Order: sequence, then C-alpha cells, then structure tokens
Amino acid sequence: MSAPEISASPDKGRVLVVDDEVDIREGLETLLCLEGYTVDLAANGAEGLRKIESRAYDMVLLDLMMPDRSGMDVLRDVRGRDRETPIFMITAYGSVEAAVEALKLGANDYFSKPWDNEKLLIEIDRMISKRRLEYENTHLKRALKQRYSFPNIIGKSDRMLRLLDLVGQVASSRSTILITGETGTGKELIAKAIHTNSPRSERVFVPVNSGSLPADLLESTLFGHVKGAFTSAIQTKKGYFEVADHGTIFFDEIGTISPEMQAKLLRVIQEKEFIALGAT
Repeated sequence: MSAPEISASPDKGRVLVVDDEVDIREGLETLLCLEGYTVDLAANGAEGLRKIESRAYDMVLLDLMMPDRSGMDVLRDVRGRDRETPIFMITAYGSVEAAVEALKLGANDYFSKPWDNEKLLIEIDRMISKRRLEYENTHLKRALKQRYSFPNIIGKSDRMLRLLDLVGQVASSRSTILITGETGTGKELIAKAIHTNSPRSERVFVPVNSGSLPADLLESTLFGHVKGAFTSAIQTKKGYFEVADHGTIFFDEIGTISPEMQAKLLRVIQEKEFIALGAT
C-alpha cells in the first residue's frame, strides 16, 4: 500500500512515524497525508533517532515494541535532550503498566492498536496547536524583553534596533563573541547588555583592560598564580578567569595583546581550561 499523491500544507505540521510494521507505517502515512500533514517514516528505533536528530518535528508517533530498540529506549534517549517535541506512543500491547511508564518517561499520550483514527487525528491536532501556541508565546515574550530591556543604551534608529535584536539572539549562547567598533562607540555597554540578557546574568561580569597591562602582569592577572607549590607555605591568587567562572569575561582592546598572549588565550577559548602560573 502506497501513500496517495497529496500536497501537504507545511503549516499543518511535520510528523515522524517510527514503527517496524510496514502496514502500520504506510497506513498512518496515508491517514496523516489526507489531513494535510507532512509525514516522514522510520522502520526502526535507530532510524527514528537519526531523523529526530537531523530535523525538527511537530509530532512523533513511536511504536513501543520494535526489534532493534524498544520505543521506551528511544523515548528515553529523545527526552534526555529534548523535552519539547510531542511524542505519542503506539502499541499492540495495551497494558496500564506500559502506559504509566511511558508517561513517566515523558510521552504526551498513549494509543493502543487498533486505535480510533478520528480520535488520534483530534489529539495530534490539539497537541501540535498547543505546542505552537506555547512556542509563539515564549518567543514573543523573549522578543519583547530583548528589544526593551537595554536601559543603559540610548538609540532607536533602525541600525540600533537591529544591533539590539542581534544582542538578544546571541545572549543565550555560550560562544565567544567578537564586538567591533571605534573607540568610544560603547563596546563594553554592548558586552554588558549581552551579559545582562544571558543565563549568566546572576553571575559576575569581569571587564579586562587588555591594553593597559604589561604582558607578564596580564598573564598573572588572567590565570592567577600559585607561590610555594612545593613548600608548606602555599599562596594562591585567583585570576580573572577563575573569578568569572560561570559568568562573563570581557576583553577590552584585545587586539593590543601580544601574539604570544593571544595564543594562550586561544587555548583557553578552545579548551575551556587553563593552569594557574606556578601550578601543576
């Protein structure tokens, strides 16, 4: 049995069907395509996981009993990194224990074979609509907060609003961010705005005036140092990196740092670790 040639509406939603039975997969594909959904199919748990990792879905229909990996195993793996995508379990074994366990692991609903097609379609539509409303509400609140939560930055021109929108987009990232601009244009203000709107906002913001410190003093200031590492009189001084742990560190005029020091900074940025001067 093959699915009919139907042009699905992209707004209706994309559904992934993970089931080892060909008749079940193709039957659900036909049912959902007739309702206007875009449907992808997976014949086993491993294939289903690959597809879930490769793209976003509005709904996953997941069979409980499969030969390679059980639906419970797949559900557990997905929920380990994705708590949002709606997942309905489908099975020929309609035990209360299995249903309870699936719901505990994060399934949104549970359908036993044979199911009522009309009820299944109603629940899929309801769940996708609910998830989209929640998503839109969350992102609307975030967008409003990002646009209007920069009290120390003055400017309402189109260029400034685009800059603030970009600040809001990158604030949630843990990536290293390069801020460019002429002296006096407010690079540190932008850095503070990124910090304030980030998950690190409750932690410390540490500005480093890179150009005003000699190379040897800058290294000690950044990495800290340990004196007397092999004696009983050990003295430890924290560096800026340790002080800024879980927060934000901002290098002002980083281009003035010596190439040797830049190489050491690059290692910290890449490896996310460092050794204090004099430490082992």
